[in-house]
Amino acid sequence: MSARLEDLRETKTVALTTYKRDGTPVVTPVSIAFDGDRAVFRTWHKAWKARRLRNDPRVEVAPCTLRGRPTGPALPARAALLAGADAGRAARALARRHRVLQAVLVPASHRLMRYRTLHYGLSARDTSDRSSAAPARPKSRAARATAR
Repeated sequence: MSARLEDLRETKTVALTTYKRDGTPVVTPVSIAFDGDRAVFRTWHKAWKARRLRNDPRVEVAPCTLRGRPTGPALPARAALLAGADAGRAARALARRHRVLQAVLVPASHRLMRYRTLHYGLSARDTSDRSSAAPARPKSRAARATAR
């Protein structure tokens, strides 16, 4: 794990910044846990952050309060959808770290609402790496049509 993500090991909640298709940042507080040396979080399949992550896996994470007020600097990262045994390990890590919220309340509400739970792993992203940056997208529908 990167030393930068290691700095988040003491925090329980991070401000996860995802990006809309037009590049607008959206900040959402999420509970975080560590599975070995991987930082993990969960959401449900219809959440807007899951939709944004499908389009652009680049994120920024910053330690924050439960309500989302940042308490430290943001770190560039990349989110990857976990499946199978990796997702199971992530669920157990979250349940160990957040005994009431992530072990009882969130799984129960996902079952009640018939949500499919998605687990994501975070890895550090080098800001100087241009290949990790998504290409800039035109903002308007007309601009996209003329770009084709």
